[in-house]
Amino acid sequence: MDKVDHQKSKVRLRRTLIKTRQSMSVGEWREKSDRICTVLQSSTLFLQARTILAYFSFRQEPDLSPLFANTHHRWGFPRCIGQSLHWHGWTHEESLNINTYGIKEPLPQAPTIDPEEVDLILVPSVACDYRGYRLGYGGGYYDRLLSSPEWLTKPTIGIVFDFAYLPQLPVENWDQPLQAVLTETTNVIYPETG
Repeated sequence: MDKVDHQKSKVRLRRTLIKTRQSMSVGEWREKSDRICTVLQSSTLFLQARTILAYFSFRQEPDLSPLFANTHHRWGFPRCIGQSLHWHGWTHEESLNINTYGIKEPLPQAPTIDPEEVDLILVPSVACDYRGYRLGYGGGYYDRLLSSPEWLTKPTIGIVFDFAYLPQLPVENWDQPLQAVLTETTNVIYPETG
């Protein structure tokens, strides 16, 4: 498969999976999201983490917000600035902005979180495969983040629904495998990346 076909394949797969995700009823989405939160709370990587980078659900991504009131963890969320993600602390009492993509993010004056403070990154994904690779939204924000030296060794968990946990995804040479993938029924840690 040449590079153009490879990209078209990723675009088609991304479109199909997002459509499937958005076709879930609100009740099914809430139930599966709650199950993901339950599985995550029993994950060793989660239990050992103090500072966790997460995301606000967008386009019916798995919703982790019930966990954000847990004050045992310090929570960080991304702000898109240029081509990069910048991480800011946030507590559930604080206000949020809506960025140009329509995604919630902390206010600009929220305290920043430096890489050395981070114990775990919960990575939003369109899909993940059995090897730990993820399919994102095509903007490359997480690819750039996870391949930079200061973030390369941070534990990562891709969060997807079962239907988006696939045997194999198209992979580019810059793609970084995640350390683990978690769905509403599965928590898989990949020893070769851990």
